[in-house]
Amino acid sequence: MSRPRTLFDKIWDAHVIAPLDAGSALVAIDRVFLHERTGAAALNSLAAAGRPILDPARVFCVMDHIVDTRPGRDDRTLMPGGQAFITETRAAARAAGITLFDVTDADQGITHVISPELGVVLPGCTLVAPDSHTCTQGAFGALAWGIGTSEAEHAMATGTLRIARPRTMRVAFTGALSPGVTPKDMILALIARHGAGSGKGHAIEFTGSAVTALDMEARMTLCNMATEFSAMTGMIAPDARTFDWLRGRRYAPAGRAFDAAVAAWRTLASDPGAVFDAYIAIDAATIEPMVSWGTSPEHSAPISGTVPEAAPDRALAYMDLRPGQPLLGLAIDAAFIGSCTNGRLSDLRRAAALLQGRRIAPGLRALCVPGSSAVKRAAEAEGLDRIFLDAGFEWRESGCSMCFYAGGESFAPGSRVISSTNRNFEGRQGPGIRTHIASPETVAASALAGHIADPRAVTQ
Repeated sequence: MSRPRTLFDKIWDAHVIAPLDAGSALVAIDRVFLHERTGAAALNSLAAAGRPILDPARVFCVMDHIVDTRPGRDDRTLMPGGQAFITETRAAARAAGITLFDVTDADQGITHVISPELGVVLPGCTLVAPDSHTCTQGAFGALAWGIGTSEAEHAMATGTLRIARPRTMRVAFTGALSPGVTPKDMILALIARHGAGSGKGHAIEFTGSAVTALDMEARMTLCNMATEFSAMTGMIAPDARTFDWLRGRRYAPAGRAFDAAVAAWRTLASDPGAVFDAYIAIDAATIEPMVSWGTSPEHSAPISGTVPEAAPDRALAYMDLRPGQPLLGLAIDAAFIGSCTNGRLSDLRRAAALLQGRRIAPGLRALCVPGSSAVKRAAEAEGLDRIFLDAGFEWRESGCSMCFYAGGESFAPGSRVISSTNRNFEGRQGPGIRTHIASPETVAASALAGHIADPRAVTQ
């Protein structure tokens, strides 16, 4: 009788081509995603070496990282030299014969938003991209992780990668979330309680009743920030919600092939008795809305809390805060809703529910950037764009935008920003920007108040 295996074990075992030394292996790669920031470099390097892409049908490229998100955009971008990244990636993608989601295409959007939208990611597959938040797609029971540009070249040319086998960790969120608490709060609570480095070298499986109760977009938010826990990836066993999401998606199997695929996908769950290298359990009912106070996601606290007495001096100096300072009521200059973490339709719906019929605080700048063009169209069909605009938000085209500064978009230097993004590093959103990461609900509530505010107070 074979030993009980984890979800990770099953996907790993199905993809190992050859074990190598020091615990590494040559692993088959099913999907590769590129973006315009590094796509041209990878594709042109392969072409210069005379190496063709093994299977162009399994390689996808999107314009998301540095594209401008202002209405009426074209190839021009605020990033110095950014237009060349876009035009060179476009030319290289077309020459290579891979699928390109271009700047003005109906399917354009952030990689980790459009891949699930189109059914590119599937349960049990391996998917890589030169982006650390590729782990988002582990929400579908896939093994998805971020790689470097040279690794992308290798994966495209050979359909394989050499990687070290990670250790496994089970993170169980037991019980149920309280009203007003979101998956963004779950992952920030995990990182704050255990430290940003505690997942290092691990493939994490998120389990527990609070996880299985999440819809697919919420599961993506949870897995998205596994990389902020230093994990190789995060994943969730596929279930009926997963299969319902994928049915009818463009790149998912169709007809009888879909039914056959579902039968196989149902086996992708950790066996009873499967052993993980590490375990963490959190009672979901103990989690409050979370907000970061410092310059790492681990510098986060319940919104009713204060800046810790033992906070690092450098983080305090950068954020212009002092120990013991309450987070509630901290004045902000700007608010941002978007990114691969919280730029999906359900995120926009929940934020809009708080904003409807209200106006943001005078003098505050606020932006909403949908995660994909499809999300933007769906939101506009529901009238969400009107709610954001009437509340005083800017309504943008889709892209990574102010999740980070690479595209050149930013707020005024030194601004204090409440943001639905995933990182609050120094300068992440621009020179001197002080970023507080939180859920879309907390961002919306804070934009209305002009200071960090508890979204539960708005809905009461």
